[in-house]
Amino acid sequence: MRSGRTIPGPIGGEPYNPGMADLDPRKQAQELSRLVEDQTLTTTPPPARGAGGTPGGVGTFFLGLLLTVVGGYLVLNQVQVTSSFTFFGLWGWSRPAGFGLTLLPLLIGVGVLFFDGKSKLGWILTAGGVLTILASILMSLSIRWETTSLFNTLLMFVLLAAGLGLIARSLRPYPAG
Repeated sequence: MRSGRTIPGPIGGEPYNPGMADLDPRKQAQELSRLVEDQTLTTTPPPARGAGGTPGGVGTFFLGLLLTVVGGYLVLNQVQVTSSFTFFGLWGWSRPAGFGLTLLPLLIGVGVLFFDGKSKLGWILTAGGVLTILASILMSLSIRWETTSLFNTLLMFVLLAAGLGLIARSLRPYPAG
Protein backbone atom coordinates (compact mmCIF):
# COMPACT_ATOMS: atom_id res chain seq x y z
CA MET A 1 0.00 0.00 0.00
CA ARG A 2 3.10 2.26 0.02
CA SER A 3 3.39 4.89 -2.64
CA GLY A 4 6.51 4.57 -4.76
CA ARG A 5 7.41 8.27 -4.66
CA THR A 6 8.54 10.34 -1.70
CA ILE A 7 9.20 14.02 -1.12
CA PRO A 8 12.64 14.95 0.24
CA GLY A 9 12.48 16.01 3.87
CA PRO A 10 14.56 18.56 5.76
CA ILE A 11 18.32 18.41 5.44
CA GLY A 12 19.53 15.29 7.24
CA GLY A 13 15.95 14.12 7.97
CA GLU A 14 13.77 11.37 6.62
CA PRO A 15 11.83 12.00 3.40
CA TYR A 16 8.14 12.81 3.59
CA ASN A 17 5.63 10.16 2.62
CA PRO A 18 2.88 11.95 0.66
CA GLY A 19 0.48 9.00 0.75
CA MET A 20 0.72 8.45 4.55
CA ALA A 21 0.36 4.75 3.83
CA ASP A 22 1.41 3.80 7.35
CA LEU A 23 -1.63 3.16 9.47
CA ASP A 24 0.34 3.44 12.69
CA PRO A 25 -1.10 6.51 14.46
CA ARG A 26 2.20 7.33 16.19
CA LYS A 27 4.10 7.47 12.89
CA GLN A 28 1.35 9.54 11.31
CA ALA A 29 1.39 11.99 14.23
CA GLN A 30 5.19 12.27 14.06
CA GLU A 31 5.10 12.88 10.32
CA LEU A 32 2.32 15.43 10.69
CA SER A 33 4.17 17.30 13.45
CA ARG A 34 7.32 17.32 11.28
CA LEU A 35 5.34 18.77 8.40
CA VAL A 36 3.81 21.48 10.61
CA GLU A 37 7.20 22.34 12.16
CA ASP A 38 8.88 22.60 8.76
CA GLN A 39 6.02 24.73 7.48
CA THR A 40 6.34 27.19 10.38
CA LEU A 41 10.09 27.40 9.81
CA THR A 42 9.58 28.39 6.17
CA THR A 43 6.76 30.88 6.82
CA THR A 44 8.36 32.73 9.73
CA PRO A 45 8.83 36.37 8.70
CA PRO A 46 12.37 37.72 8.68
CA PRO A 47 13.37 39.76 11.72
CA ALA A 48 12.35 43.41 11.63
CA ARG A 49 14.99 45.74 10.28
CA GLY A 50 15.68 49.18 11.60
CA ALA A 51 17.06 52.34 10.07
CA GLY A 52 19.14 51.76 6.94
CA GLY A 53 18.24 48.05 6.88
CA THR A 54 20.27 47.35 10.02
CA PRO A 55 18.87 45.87 13.23
CA GLY A 56 17.75 48.52 15.70
CA GLY A 57 18.33 52.24 15.62
CA VAL A 58 14.87 53.50 14.65
CA GLY A 59 14.43 55.63 17.79
CA THR A 60 17.97 56.99 17.43
CA PHE A 61 17.29 57.84 13.80
CA PHE A 62 14.13 59.82 14.57
CA LEU A 63 15.76 61.64 17.50
CA GLY A 64 18.67 62.56 15.21
CA LEU A 65 16.26 63.67 12.51
CA LEU A 66 14.42 65.89 14.98
CA LEU A 67 17.65 67.49 16.25
CA THR A 68 18.88 68.01 12.68
CA VAL A 69 15.64 69.66 11.59
CA VAL A 70 15.56 71.98 14.63
CA GLY A 71 19.26 72.88 14.32
CA GLY A 72 18.99 73.38 10.56
CA TYR A 73 15.94 75.60 10.98
CA LEU A 74 17.69 77.76 13.56
CA VAL A 75 20.81 78.10 11.37
CA LEU A 76 18.84 78.93 8.23
CA ASN A 77 16.70 81.38 10.19
CA GLN A 78 19.83 83.44 10.95
CA VAL A 79 20.88 83.76 7.30
CA GLN A 80 19.67 86.77 5.30
CA VAL A 81 19.71 86.56 1.50
CA THR A 82 19.47 89.60 -0.78
CA SER A 83 19.86 90.02 -4.51
CA SER A 84 22.28 92.45 -6.11
CA PHE A 85 21.26 92.03 -9.78
CA THR A 86 24.74 92.87 -11.05
CA PHE A 87 25.47 89.39 -12.34
CA PHE A 88 28.82 89.59 -10.67
CA GLY A 89 29.91 92.62 -12.63
CA LEU A 90 30.49 90.42 -15.67
CA TRP A 91 28.88 92.71 -18.24
CA GLY A 92 29.94 95.98 -16.64
CA TRP A 93 31.53 96.92 -13.36
CA SER A 94 28.96 99.43 -12.18
CA ARG A 95 25.79 98.92 -14.17
CA PRO A 96 23.21 96.14 -13.77
CA ALA A 97 23.84 93.18 -16.02
CA GLY A 98 21.71 92.25 -18.95
CA PHE A 99 20.10 88.85 -18.63
CA GLY A 100 19.35 88.35 -22.33
CA LEU A 101 22.82 87.16 -23.30
CA THR A 102 22.60 84.29 -20.83
CA LEU A 103 19.41 83.06 -22.53
CA LEU A 104 21.09 82.75 -25.93
CA PRO A 105 22.61 79.23 -25.51
CA LEU A 106 19.34 77.94 -24.03
CA LEU A 107 17.24 79.33 -26.88
CA ILE A 108 19.59 78.01 -29.57
CA GLY A 109 19.72 74.61 -27.86
CA VAL A 110 15.93 74.37 -27.63
CA GLY A 111 15.63 75.35 -31.31
CA VAL A 112 18.14 72.66 -32.33
CA LEU A 113 16.30 70.07 -30.20
CA PHE A 114 12.99 70.91 -31.87
CA PHE A 115 14.69 70.38 -35.23
CA ASP A 116 16.43 67.12 -34.18
CA GLY A 117 15.61 65.70 -30.74
CA LYS A 118 18.69 63.43 -30.78
CA SER A 119 21.20 66.18 -31.48
CA LYS A 120 24.08 66.14 -29.00
CA LEU A 121 24.85 69.77 -29.77
CA GLY A 122 21.25 70.72 -28.91
CA TRP A 123 21.41 68.89 -25.58
CA ILE A 124 24.79 70.43 -24.72
CA LEU A 125 23.58 73.97 -25.55
CA THR A 126 20.34 73.48 -23.60
CA ALA A 127 22.08 72.05 -20.53
CA GLY A 128 24.78 74.73 -20.73
CA GLY A 129 22.16 77.47 -21.00
CA VAL A 130 20.23 76.18 -17.98
CA LEU A 131 23.45 75.88 -15.95
CA THR A 132 24.50 79.40 -16.98
CA ILE A 133 21.15 80.84 -15.89
CA LEU A 134 21.28 79.00 -12.53
CA ALA A 135 24.87 80.13 -11.97
CA SER A 136 23.99 83.75 -12.76
CA ILE A 137 21.09 83.68 -10.30
CA LEU A 138 23.25 82.16 -7.55
CA MET A 139 26.11 84.59 -8.20
CA SER A 140 23.80 87.57 -7.93
CA LEU A 141 22.79 86.63 -4.38
CA SER A 142 24.35 88.18 -1.31
CA ILE A 143 24.25 86.00 1.78
CA ARG A 144 24.99 87.35 5.24
CA TRP A 145 24.74 86.04 8.78
CA GLU A 146 22.48 87.99 11.18
CA THR A 147 24.01 89.14 14.44
CA THR A 148 23.37 86.71 17.29
CA SER A 149 24.89 85.69 20.61
CA LEU A 150 27.62 83.09 20.96
CA PHE A 151 25.26 80.91 23.00
CA ASN A 152 22.65 80.88 20.23
CA THR A 153 25.29 80.14 17.60
CA LEU A 154 26.71 77.24 19.61
CA LEU A 155 23.21 75.91 20.32
CA MET A 156 22.32 75.93 16.62
CA PHE A 157 25.45 74.16 15.44
CA VAL A 158 25.52 71.67 18.35
CA LEU A 159 21.92 70.64 17.59
CA LEU A 160 22.77 70.26 13.91
CA ALA A 161 25.97 68.25 14.56
CA ALA A 162 24.35 66.06 17.25
CA GLY A 163 21.43 65.26 14.97
CA LEU A 164 23.67 64.31 12.05
CA GLY A 165 25.79 62.18 14.39
CA LEU A 166 22.75 60.32 15.71
CA ILE A 167 21.45 59.70 12.19
CA ALA A 168 24.83 58.28 11.15
CA ARG A 169 24.95 56.15 14.31
CA SER A 170 21.45 54.75 13.68
CA LEU A 171 22.53 53.42 10.29
CA ARG A 172 25.14 51.13 11.89
CA PRO A 173 24.03 47.72 13.20
CA TYR A 174 23.30 47.70 16.92
CA PRO A 175 24.77 44.95 19.11
CA ALA A 176 22.32 42.19 20.01
CA GLY A 177 21.18 42.31 23.58
